[in-house]
Parts: sequence; structure tokens; C-alpha cells
Amino acid sequence: MADVFVSYARLDRARVAPLVDIITAQGWTVWWDPEITPGQEFDDQIDAEIDAAKAVMVVWTPTSVTSRWVRGEAREAADRGILVPVRFDTARLPMDVRAIHTTDLDDWGGDPASPPVQEFLHALGAMIARAPTQAVNPDQHAELSPEKPAPQFTVCVLPFTNMSGDPEQEYFSDGITEDVITDLSKVSALGIISRNSAFMYKGTHVDIPKLARELKVSHVLEGSVRKAGGRVRISAQLVDAKTNNHIWAERYDRDSSDIFALQDEISEAIVKALRLKLLPKEKKAIESRGTDSAEAHNLYLMARQTHVTGQESDARSAEAIVRLCTRIVEIDPNYAQAWALMAIGYMKLREARTGFADKGMAAVERALVLDPDLAEAHAVKAQLLLSDGKAEAAAAEVETALGLNPESYEVNRSAGRLNYQLHNYEAAISHYEKSAHLMEADLNSASVLISAYTALNDVAGVRRAAEMALKRAELVLAHDQNNSMVAGYSAYALAALGEGERAKSRMDRALLIDPENYNMRYNFGCALCTYLKDKEASLNMLGPVFETATDSFLPYIKADPDLDMLRDDPRFIEMLAAAEARLEQVNEQLSSDS
Repeated sequence: MADVFVSYARLDRARVAPLVDIITAQGWTVWWDPEITPGQEFDDQIDAEIDAAKAVMVVWTPTSVTSRWVRGEAREAADRGILVPVRFDTARLPMDVRAIHTTDLDDWGGDPASPPVQEFLHALGAMIARAPTQAVNPDQHAELSPEKPAPQFTVCVLPFTNMSGDPEQEYFSDGITEDVITDLSKVSALGIISRNSAFMYKGTHVDIPKLARELKVSHVLEGSVRKAGGRVRISAQLVDAKTNNHIWAERYDRDSSDIFALQDEISEAIVKALRLKLLPKEKKAIESRGTDSAEAHNLYLMARQTHVTGQESDARSAEAIVRLCTRIVEIDPNYAQAWALMAIGYMKLREARTGFADKGMAAVERALVLDPDLAEAHAVKAQLLLSDGKAEAAAAEVETALGLNPESYEVNRSAGRLNYQLHNYEAAISHYEKSAHLMEADLNSASVLISAYTALNDVAGVRRAAEMALKRAELVLAHDQNNSMVAGYSAYALAALGEGERAKSRMDRALLIDPENYNMRYNFGCALCTYLKDKEASLNMLGPVFETATDSFLPYIKADPDLDMLRDDPRFIEMLAAAEARLEQVNEQLSSDS
């Protein structure tokens, strides 16, 4: 399969041949003039070549614009976001691709160094560089890795109950649950149900035989955590899901400083109760921690919970993450996960306020020095690079992160955002679907899924994603009606579901409570534009957003398909230009001050 698929009319072959020579001189392979028998075989190979191509160059001429084959190939390439069109004789372009920048080659004069040729070569190069993430999906790495033996047992680790009498200790019981899930996942003979599936049962009375049927598990681990006065008590029991009988139970009462040894004992006791043998490398993996400091670990659990329960562009949440992680690395400067989480905090701050780019990158680079194989650090670095407009470098980091841990929440979110901003919607959907199901509190992934499915005209997908986002938002709003960030997501979902009046009512209420929440206003503007088809209201809503948009958020606005209806509007163009000019001044000032 070739890097570049060239679509053209046969009568234009003499014009196309020199362009193909220039492309191949760059070291790229080209599929353009195959010797193959016409008919179904030809159609099948064209389909296969387009699907595999990293870029499709369409050569528009007065002849090719009348070819239904060329137009069809151009439409498919545009849908995949890999179309690079060139034009001769000022051919009139088909309506559905006029919005895509096209390079005119009438004046190239056969010179490979001419500006128009360099322009389309640059476009091809950028498209080819993005290609690795287009083909990446969570299953791909599983196919390439050695086949893992089928697990002997499948276990669901239910969220440990917080028995401390203090709701603020919920982060600790949740953190212990997640650590146990992570530890048991390292045992090859066990299949462990994902965190998200397990946490759906949090706070509910669990009928274990029913749960076993729903999740198809052989065993259930349940327990409780009580933490007070420097002591921690963990009770745990392993239940045979078919018989509902306990096959192991234990209570541990220790100093908080013994938390790591305690977690190791729980994992090893479960393995022993199931009469399995823990391999030396598995025992080593379970006992491997990011830190030996119980205090640093406790603060890390607190910071992680703040991240998980916070929302995008929430400056207060981001500040808390940075403060906690700063204290963590003071305690243990070699705690790589804490440095990576600090970078996430700075990344969130950067979305809300101008600046913090250097601090975020410094934190993530420190994490990677300490642990080059930390997938989440590569994922965060990818997002920071993408915010700087370095898509090629971001794609390389995402590729590395997926190779290290394709099941990671942060990795899939990063891969989803990269593909979304590059308009590779199918790839974005595969990653955002995974991240949404790995973290039940994640409203952002669910909301971006609505937009991505809309871009593909997948009505059923839009409805599924909108219902998921609305359900998650309603759970939060039931306890916190004034959470404007979540109200923004819920109004967006309602609009996508066709409930315009309810969406507008929620917008009005949220704006009264928190009129300066610009991330919320942005979601409202997108909903008004895409689903309620009210351009004027959308522009009014977005005005204050453009006045405060950061250099990290503006590229996202430019790429967001939810605003496509506004792209040609003079007012939108003016607001975008003003935002770019403002940010240029801010960056110049920051440079002069440094």
C-alpha cells in the first residue's frame, strides 16, 4: 500500500506524471497508474488503496471535475480528513470540497522548487506525518503482542466502602480500590473488570449472583476502608459469584505508613485463595510503586481524585492539582506519576488562562526522565505539543503512549483529542469511547463523542453519546444544581437530543449563576450553532469566549466542527482575528518579560 493515492482523469496523465515524480523524489510511495484489469477487482483495489493511504492528492482539471470517480474519491478523502487537492486551468471545484484549501499549479512552470509545488508538498508531508494515529486503535497493539493466555478466573473489584464517617476520605477508599484493581490486573491468570464497570455499583446494594450474570465474572472482591488518626483498617472478602460463598476474608489494622505492604498482602492473599501461582515478574510488578512514601501516596490519591472529578478548564481544580503535586514532589522528588499529574494540572490551567506552557512541559519532561515508559506522561506531552501546533510531534507521543498502555484513560483521551482536532473522527471516536467507559465521571469524552458522531452524520451514535452525557450530568446536578460546568455539558446533550427548550432553559439558569464561565459559554455556543441552528445567538454567546480564549484553546476552536456553520460569517471572522491579535500581543509581552 502506498503513502499517497493520486486521483486524476486519464486524459490528464501527462500533467500528472511530473507531479508523481516530484512526490516519489521525496521518498514517498505513490499509487496512481496501476496495471489492473477493470471491473470489480479494480474497484476493490481502489477502495483498499484509499483506505490505506496516508494522503490523497486530487488533481482537479476541467476534465477531472466531470469524473464521478474522481469526485467520489475526493469526497471519501475529505471525509477521512486526508485530502490534498491541486488544480489546473482554474477548474471549477465541486461544491462539497470548495472549503478545502486547493493549490493552483498553473504557474509552476515545471520547477519542483516553485512556491506552489512546495506548498502542496508541505501539505502532503504534514498529512503523512499524522498518519500513524489514524491507523492506531486499542485493539491493534493487542494483535501485535504475544497472545495472552485466557484467564482462569474473572474478578470484579467493587468500590471499597468508606467507613471513616468523613465524606472527604472518599478519595482514599476509591484510591485503594483502584490500586487493588491495578495490582490484580498484573496477574496473568486473572481477568479484572474495568474500573468504570466496577464503579457503576458504587453506593448500591449489590446482588452478587445478579452482578456475576451481568458482568460474567467468577468472583467478586468487596471491602471497606476506615482511616483515622494515622491508622487504617481494611476489611476485604472474596466471594464465589456462583455460590455467593466467601472463599477468603481478612481484616487488616495497620499504621497508614504500612499501606503498600497491606495492598501487596491483599493481592497475594487473593492469588493464594484462588490456588494460583504468582510468577516472580508478577510479584515484582505488584510490589513496584511510584514512591515509597505513604504520605506522598496519600496526597497523590487526593490529587488524582481531584483530577478525575474535575472538569475541563476548571481553574480551581487545576490549581488544587498543582498545589498537591508540588507538595508531593517536595516529599519525594522521584515520584514520576506525581510529576505527570502536575503537568495535567498545568495543562488544565493553560486552557483556562494564558501561560503555564513551560511549566507543564517542564513537569512532564521530569516525569519522563524518571520513568521513560510512563504512558500517561507521553499522553500529556502530546496534548501540550498539540496546543503548540506541533501535530507531528504530538502524534509521535500518542503512538508511544498507546504502545505502552492502550488501556489507559489518559492515553485514550489524548489520542482522541489529537484525532478530533485533525478531523480524523472515526479514530477519535474509538479512543473517546474507550476513555468515556474507563472513567464514569468523564463528561468531556462523552460530549466530544456527540460532536464527532455528528460530524460523521451518525444519528444513532449522536443519540447514544448524548444520552450518556446527559445521564452523567444529571447525576452531578442532582447533588449540585449550581455546577455550571456540568450544566453546560447537559445543555449541549439536551440540544443534541432535540430538546431545544430544555436546553435553552438550562443555559439561562446557568448564565445567571456563573456568567463568566467561558468554557460553559463555549459549549452553549456550540449547541446553539450545531443543533439549534441559531447563528445569531451562537455568535452572541461566543463573543466573550473569544475575548478571553487562551493560546491553548484557540486552536481547538479553529478545528471544532461544531462551529462550521459560522466559519464564513464576517462577525465570526472578525472575532477570531481579534483573538489572534490579542494573543500575539500577550505572547510578545510574556517573551519580553522573561
